Amino acid sequence: MRGRDPETGEFYGPSRTQQRQDALEVRALAEQLVALPAARLAQLPMSEELADHVRDTQKVTSHIAHKRQLQYLAKQMRKEDDATLEAIRDALDAGGDAARRETGLMHQAESWRERLLDDPDALTQLVDAFPDADRQRLRQLVRNVAEERKKNRPPASYRELYREIRGLIDAADANGADALDARED
Repeated sequence: MRGRDPETGEFYGPSRTQQRQDALEVRALAEQLVALPAARLAQLPMSEELADHVRDTQKVTSHIAHKRQLQYLAKQMRKEDDATLEAIRDALDAGGDAARRETGLMHQAESWRERLLDDPDALTQLVDAFPDADRQRLRQLVRNVAEERKKNRPPASYRELYREIRGLIDAADANGADALDARED
């Protein structure tokens, strides 16, 4: 008997039904990837080759050709290891670890921004927590935000201040620094 252990009678691998379910799950993941905008797609942990296949699939507009290209993309994705596919699923999942971490970093950057705007001593605390911070640039952005608010202008500097702080947090996070938790309440 093919596919069974002669001694125990158990199957060697997954059943056809299980293989089909796995293939359909990968195809559903492929559909999710194709529906993403390019900026979001670039953030996902996938190989450049797989990202090229996704972009190729996005370019196809004819219905039948798109289905065929989507099947090809799913086939290429099934060649990837399970860890890669799981990392992509986690990054796409709104409740996944990656999404929770991203939300936490965003909240931390917003908290620092508000502290900088409310407390004059917060700049010193930020520079202590993130030694790579450009004190002069941050001070200028805080002044610009105050000026924008006083003149009731659009919040360009407010956003730029967030981007600057987020860059510091991301750099510290990439370096594995403990500065992310160095907040005084």
